[in-house]
Amino acid sequence: MENQDVIVLKRLLEWREKQEKAVLVTVTQTWGSSPRPVGSIMALCESGAVVGSVSGGCIEDDLIAQYARTSIDADHVPRPIHDAAPERVKYGITAEEANRFGLPCGGTLELLLEFNPDTQTLRVLIEALEKGELMQRITNLKTGVVTLQATQSVSALKINDTQLINTFGPQYRMLLIGAGQLGEYIATMALFCGFSVTICDPRESYASGWRTQGVSHMSDWPDDAVKRFAPDRRTCILALTHDPKLDDLALLEAIETEAFYVGAIGSRKNNQARKQRMIEHFEQTDATLAKLKGPIGVYIGSKTPAEIAVSIMAEVLAVKNGVNVPDQMHVAQAKAIQEQISKESI
Repeated sequence: MENQDVIVLKRLLEWREKQEKAVLVTVTQTWGSSPRPVGSIMALCESGAVVGSVSGGCIEDDLIAQYARTSIDADHVPRPIHDAAPERVKYGITAEEANRFGLPCGGTLELLLEFNPDTQTLRVLIEALEKGELMQRITNLKTGVVTLQATQSVSALKINDTQLINTFGPQYRMLLIGAGQLGEYIATMALFCGFSVTICDPRESYASGWRTQGVSHMSDWPDDAVKRFAPDRRTCILALTHDPKLDDLALLEAIETEAFYVGAIGSRKNNQARKQRMIEHFEQTDATLAKLKGPIGVYIGSKTPAEIAVSIMAEVLAVKNGVNVPDQMHVAQAKAIQEQISKESI
């Protein structure tokens, strides 16, 4: 599944290339609870078609009623989408309005509406994102003119009286070492979360049984695959085979990269043994192995491969989104706490 922002931008470009009028909507500020985070985008065509979202649906419906050329409300005359300066609007200012638009209690959000975005600038932005580049889209709030600028770091959306700066990044990537059943569950969840997924397994008996669609395949030895994959700061790498011949060297390569998450499945005992092997035979230290996570996942009492995949994907997303998972939720710490409680109860 493609990055959601790219999906929105591509559909918007299709409309504009067909000379259809359209609006690009960006969440610029929120107060209290909000259904969608700052930086979220959606696009609305004059036909009433919508891609992306800025709320649970009610705000989208209001924007459709305002700007679609046909309206189900016979008493409502839609506003024409014409070339104009961007417009800032707020929803949820009053309790009545928050309730009307389905916003959480106390929720208010501000949107920026950009009318008929330029096709050439959209095309350049999409091409850059598909090449894996990180881009800033800078909108002049007085004229609507957009400029693009490559950047090396992800930054939060910025808006003032004169311009909006929103950073767009390439798709997050996941490299899975091991084509077993657990990998299929993780891959399915990752695809739905917008990751591009690649599976690496040189074992033909495992690779040939893979069923999940939309996944790229590599048959290299995993350490070579990590090098060829060229992980960046939007990459996560998971070793799932339980086989040191496949996992260890790949993990050693992975911890040297910018990957935001590197981890391996296994029990506490197996993960400790892995780290000990790396220290004794590969000149690693506790400090150099600090990036290596294991046992991976958050503790939810998972037993089945599907439940374990949920646990792992939850931790990956937490790290991706900059959320600190409490120590007692990590698998190793949670199990240690449970064992201690069990001993004390005897």
